[in-house]
Amino acid sequence: MCSRHPLIPRCEPGFTLVELLVTISMIGVLAVLAVMGANAVLASSRQVKCMGNLRNIGAALHLYAADRGGALPETTHTAGLDGSWIYALGEYLGDFDETRICPAVPQRDERLRARGTSYLLNSFIFVPETDPFGMPMGPAMNHLNRIPEPSRTLVAFVCSDTTGVGPGNDHTHSNQWGAWSAVCRDIAPDRFSLSPARDHSRGKSNYLYGDGRVESMSAAEVKRKTDQGANIALPPGMNPAP
Repeated sequence: MCSRHPLIPRCEPGFTLVELLVTISMIGVLAVLAVMGANAVLASSRQVKCMGNLRNIGAALHLYAADRGGALPETTHTAGLDGSWIYALGEYLGDFDETRICPAVPQRDERLRARGTSYLLNSFIFVPETDPFGMPMGPAMNHLNRIPEPSRTLVAFVCSDTTGVGPGNDHTHSNQWGAWSAVCRDIAPDRFSLSPARDHSRGKSNYLYGDGRVESMSAAEVKRKTDQGANIALPPGMNPAP
């Protein structure tokens, strides 16, 4: 901007409208990038905490079994609402309330108050198969010595947002996972995602194996296997129920 005062014959620089708009746009882009970076750090932190929870649960399952001749705890399907497996592991877990809830689930406080958990045990292992009359068919699978290939058998999952918050919702319905929609009703394959997709096919989640190992698997990979007719919860060598 130029001065018109006769004794100050000079021009002072100023912003044109275009320059001002460009500057505002750059500030906006930087702000978006900053928010995206902060969200990425938060999602990563929550995923790491969730993996730690699952490792602790895996170790607790093995300690529980070691004290009981290899037997693993039951779910509320057979033990009743007061016998959820997560409470059976209470003495083996450090910070119990922190461990039983994944930090990324939106209903954290509700699950805490309702005495629920956000981790579900695999029903192929922990829910006994029964005949049409409700009688068990074969020995119970919730025993360390009966888990086929523990390093390849999934034991626990992170629940979906639609899973109930009470203690009765502590296991999957894995035998019904014939379609992607059925998988997503039980578990959250996209629990850790910066840009969730409507069909839950973006992002990833954590999974606990029978040997105590925790693995992160992409939702896209789980969906691909499901769409090809594979059930990720089915233990190796086990035939799905008819």
